[in-house]
Amino acid sequence: MNEAQLQEIILKTITELVGQEGKTTAPSAGPKVDPGEVADLSAVDYRKIIDVPNPANEEEYRLLRSQTVARLGVWRAGPRYRTNTFLRFRADHAVAMDAVFTDVPQEVLEEAGLFSVQTLCDSKDTYLTRPDLGRRFSDETVAELRKRCVLNPDVQIVVSDGLSSTSVTANIRDVLPAILQGLKSSGVTVGTPFFIKYGRVGAMDAVTEALGSKVTVILLGERPGLATGESMSAYMTYGGYIGIPEANRTVVSNIHRGGTTPTEAGAFIAELCLRMLKEKASGLDLKV
Repeated sequence: MNEAQLQEIILKTITELVGQEGKTTAPSAGPKVDPGEVADLSAVDYRKIIDVPNPANEEEYRLLRSQTVARLGVWRAGPRYRTNTFLRFRADHAVAMDAVFTDVPQEVLEEAGLFSVQTLCDSKDTYLTRPDLGRRFSDETVAELRKRCVLNPDVQIVVSDGLSSTSVTANIRDVLPAILQGLKSSGVTVGTPFFIKYGRVGAMDAVTEALGSKVTVILLGERPGLATGESMSAYMTYGGYIGIPEANRTVVSNIHRGGTTPTEAGAFIAELCLRMLKEKASGLDLKV
């Protein structure tokens, strides 16, 4: 089999899969695919696809599939994955790689009203190989933060790309306003939100020491999996400091359209911040 024949088989499989969404029978010929392009398999909602031939209880199986993005009921061709299953795996892997190695678009940050600072990492490669540098700022950056931000706020919110810039792009427009609205309506002082490029979770501790915030929240892009590259988490501390035990962090995770929705998460994060201020505690010391 030559390369042209292999490409024809792959394009045919992808075309059928895109046309298959929402169907339980053999797929019909889907939309035509330009020979120079391949359809975006990551855009296909697999929760609507029944890949098992003649399931014993199709209704229950469809209900189960609708509630998770996990790879349930993957069928086979002999001992191997079917072609569409393998291609979807590769497509999801590509999404995860893009989430790690791309940058948050500047227009997204401007729309959210966030100015940017950078940790001691000078590139994505340094960020991935030197986690310690992703937790620290230069003296010049610390001075800039103290100049541009409200000092000693009750709550300081920061956003960071972390290991998924895609999650920031997908969620920040909804989660940040929800947090700010919940906090400001309660009368607490909120610091100046900003964006940290190449930031690790521990960067929030350097922010706490620089700005004197009581509660610090970092909205961070989490390590992408093969189910989604858009997951964000919120890490929160009361009275944080550099070297604080991880047990003193409160975390809200799985923030994305297929998990806890950004607006719902934002309201809950604001509620947690208020509880931390009241109880003067976070992490395991906070009674939730």
